[in-house]
Amino acid sequence: MSLKGETIFITGATRGIGREIALRCARDGANIVVTGKTAAPHPRLPGTIHSVAAEIESAGGKALAIQLDVREADAIAAAAKLAADTFGGIDVLVNNASAIALTGTLETPAKRFDLMFGVNVRGTFLVSQACVPYLRKAANPHILTLSPPLNMAARWFRGHVAYTMAKYGMSMCTLGMAEEFRADGIAVNSLWPRTTIATAAIEVNFPAAILKASRKPAIMADAAYAILGRDSRRATGNFYVDEAVLREEGVTDFDHYAVNPGTPLYADLFLD
Repeated sequence: MSLKGETIFITGATRGIGREIALRCARDGANIVVTGKTAAPHPRLPGTIHSVAAEIESAGGKALAIQLDVREADAIAAAAKLAADTFGGIDVLVNNASAIALTGTLETPAKRFDLMFGVNVRGTFLVSQACVPYLRKAANPHILTLSPPLNMAARWFRGHVAYTMAKYGMSMCTLGMAEEFRADGIAVNSLWPRTTIATAAIEVNFPAAILKASRKPAIMADAAYAILGRDSRRATGNFYVDEAVLREEGVTDFDHYAVNPGTPLYADLFLD
């Protein structure tokens, strides 16, 4: 399996899981479209679209950096066209961009509610919508969205109903689009981690002990890479979990993915 020469469009690729997926695909010689809002260095967070593009080139891929707000429909359409014009098409879309606020109903301002629905639901829908015409022309097209299985247990809503609805909105895009575009041969799947992943989102929204009990973003990148190599006409409509995907690929040793090997891992949200 190789993604050499394929064009991978990734939202939210400036850091964390998006960046890691970009670098994993770049090692095959893929063309990576790096999108994100951060074009200049952030005072607290590492990475910009340009720094990740440079890393991609160093890893053996080709990069196109596009500053993009996934809530803006016209900007999304222009970015998809630029990506296709630059590299001759789009083979894969990774919907990674996401906003989080683990707050209760009374503690969630309208502005934060709108941000989560704008980035998570609107963004996933509009970027997918813009990329589908190009994906239809690809040999093995995939849409992979970083969102959880649709687990309707009340406990996953109780403490952060707005965030849960926003993430499940992304998953509902997977559920519906997998069937809508099945005849086109476009695989539409979701991927979610079994454990928390050591990203800025975990560092900001969870206690430090949970960050130490997390896995590195590389596990999600390796799982995404495995999914993107599967036959798009067969592997669609799935809610994958990273560890399960890698076990299917024959991986048995997961210690090197741990931030602190030997520390009991903290399970991520939405998984029983």
